[in-house]
Amino acid sequence: MDDYLRALLLGAVQALTEFFPVSSSGHLILAPHVVGDEASSLTFDVGLHVGTAVAVVGYFWRDWLRIVYEAVRDLTVHGRHVGRWTPRAQLGIWLALASVPAAVAGYLLDATIEENLREPWIVGVMLIAFGLVIWALDSWGGALGRLEQMTGGRALIVGVAQAVALVPGVSRSGVTIAAARGLGFDRDSAARFSFLLSAPVVLGAGGLKLAEAVSGDEAVEWGPLVAGAVVAGVLGVFVIRGLLAFLASHTLRAFVWYRIALGLAVLGASATGTL
Repeated sequence: MDDYLRALLLGAVQALTEFFPVSSSGHLILAPHVVGDEASSLTFDVGLHVGTAVAVVGYFWRDWLRIVYEAVRDLTVHGRHVGRWTPRAQLGIWLALASVPAAVAGYLLDATIEENLREPWIVGVMLIAFGLVIWALDSWGGALGRLEQMTGGRALIVGVAQAVALVPGVSRSGVTIAAARGLGFDRDSAARFSFLLSAPVVLGAGGLKLAEAVSGDEAVEWGPLVAGAVVAGVLGVFVIRGLLAFLASHTLRAFVWYRIALGLAVLGASATGTL
């Protein structure tokens, strides 16, 4: 398959699955079995991560500006007395805190995950198992908590959940939204915190992969990289908007059913040697 067409397809897959709670890493592991893997997966990974990072930062640019502005103002006025900061300024602290577990786990376990956990059957098991976890926490979770009620302890719990999502098939957005739901946050607040939290980890992953691509022996295919990034970024904005609107009046159940169906299909294909 042509490199550009593959980049466009994988860009669309990344945008849809990065924000929908269905596991982007799991889908990207399965995608080469459909579209072929002759092109540089590293090149595509860079473009896809950059694209979805731009989508998150672009869609929530007002939130990011307000977080930074209020954090700088409160730091100037109140110093390190975070308890006196506004909820929006504190949110910046909680997002930074919640990013730590995934950063540490990624640094320590990236090679292990790449070498041992990128098998289709593992993706299938994780899709089903964590689909049930997401279903349970979403159904059990409260509906009163708002972003203003986020605390350091709650943010850290969501951050640990994000670290678990390094395992392909778990879903970063799914497990972080579910964790926030289990802590009592309504679906809109849980999804917004999940999306805001994705920016540091996605930017970090994209930056590391870009550095790896540039410094490695493999030639960077800039054309496909840009094509995949543009598709992932543009489509990602619409996916974020659509999911937030969907969660205003729906549960995550539809995504759980999709995860279970796909997981069973992947396990069946793995058992028969198709994957």
